[in-house]
Amino acid sequence: MDDRTRRAEAAIEKSDIVVGYSRYLHLIRDLTQGKRLVSSGMTREVDRCREAIRLAREGSTVSLVSSGDAGVYGMAGLALEIVAQDGLELDVEIVPGVTAALAAAAKLGAPLMLDFCVISLSDLLAPWSVIRERLMAVAQADFVTALYNPRSVRRIKQLDEAANIFLKFRKGNTTVGIVTSTGTEKETVVISDLDHFLEHDINMLSVVIIGSSSSRVMNGRFVTPRGYKI
Repeated sequence: MDDRTRRAEAAIEKSDIVVGYSRYLHLIRDLTQGKRLVSSGMTREVDRCREAIRLAREGSTVSLVSSGDAGVYGMAGLALEIVAQDGLELDVEIVPGVTAALAAAAKLGAPLMLDFCVISLSDLLAPWSVIRERLMAVAQADFVTALYNPRSVRRIKQLDEAANIFLKFRKGNTTVGIVTSTGTEKETVVISDLDHFLEHDINMLSVVIIGSSSSRVMNGRFVTPRGYKI
């Protein structure tokens, strides 16, 4: 809640209707009193997006809510795709937020001080073969890497394979951070290493940040030095 941007809160305040995944609407319930709410469950992104567009075309001011930043694994791209595909003229404002990698990094220390990348391990919308190639590329290139959607109840082996890929190119003592349920009462923050991080509880609410060869633990904080002479 503390990481919500003022611009996002203002956009919701100006809206007549707020559309979103039920969990996300629950997290912003303090902003939606007196507003019409339209919610649905997981994997219903297209339906939610089309409903938000329909309501907006009818003249309502609509907020379509994502977690983190709407433009990072969020709803912004889908909304723009549908508007373009259907040939609509609709004023769509993209409101930036704080994506999970940044929120998690701040809890861990400063792991993203140099070049980094973000990869989702969910293979619902991208083939695992493609995700594997991306993991190989960034592991070999020594990028700090934030992993989204690392593990679910049914999707376990992907994170294990990702760990094995990184171990081909990085030492076992490479720093790894795990932040789960960032910004909530259930938040947990763990600093481990590549050899041992799989021993910790990791789920769909976790972000795993794997350090580069220069990443270090300094006074209990995960840091990737920028290279300043100090």
